[in-house]
Amino acid sequence: MKKTILGLLGMAVLLSSCVSQKKFADLEAKHKEAQDLLNSATLKLNTCLDEKTAAESRAQTLADQNKYLKENNQVLMNNMGNLTELTAKGAANLEKSLESIQEKDLTIRKLNDAITRRDSVNLALVQSLKGVLGNLDDEDIEISVEKGVVFVSISDKLLFRSGSYNLTARAKEVLGKVAKVVNNKPDFEFMVEGHTDDVPYRKAPLQDNWDLSVKRATSVVRTLQNDYGVDPKRMTAAGRSSYVPVSATEKSKNRRTRIVVLPKIDQFYDMIEKGMKDPKIN
Repeated sequence: MKKTILGLLGMAVLLSSCVSQKKFADLEAKHKEAQDLLNSATLKLNTCLDEKTAAESRAQTLADQNKYLKENNQVLMNNMGNLTELTAKGAANLEKSLESIQEKDLTIRKLNDAITRRDSVNLALVQSLKGVLGNLDDEDIEISVEKGVVFVSISDKLLFRSGSYNLTARAKEVLGKVAKVVNNKPDFEFMVEGHTDDVPYRKAPLQDNWDLSVKRATSVVRTLQNDYGVDPKRMTAAGRSSYVPVSATEKSKNRRTRIVVLPKIDQFYDMIEKGMKDPKIN
């Protein structure tokens, strides 16, 4: 009987032991499964945390960029406002500059027109002189225009004997032709200049070349006044002695009488005023 009971007890313990081991194995398997799930969840959590950190970093970068863009946009808006104001001022200044240029251009054209008219008058005077003096030797009479002034140079061999200030008969022929032109131009004034060479001169009552050059000039203006009726108020007599030579080698060219047609400043401005009234200019 005892053996039977002991056997039953042994079987019960053995059965109990077998059940516990199976249960343990199941628990252990579940534990491993739970551990694997935990590890997987931890890995995913860490990944999510990393992604969150990266997203937060990108969000901060975007926020900083958005702030910068807003500030830059405000700066651009301010600059655009300033640029608009500057553009308006620039347009106004440009308009004023264009007006000033147009005014200057108009003035220049008026001056050019006046100068052209003056040059035309001088050219007409030159042609008149050449016309009446055409039968005289070109080497003895030279007519030119320099800087708007007409010059008529007459060799002294046509007017005076050597060392004399008394006009020759030939001189009166020449001066008669000059008087014909200047009398036809009553608005012009002119100066008669006497020129000598540099050979020293002294013959009573004259002291030197200065005296001789002046006396020759006064002889010409007296003849133009007394013999040909040229208004004396239009004439000036001047002596230049030997100090304005035209040749360093040929002294005969320096001995001359020069008639200088003097431009009147008021006449020149009168030409400008008339030009300003000309509809072709305005």
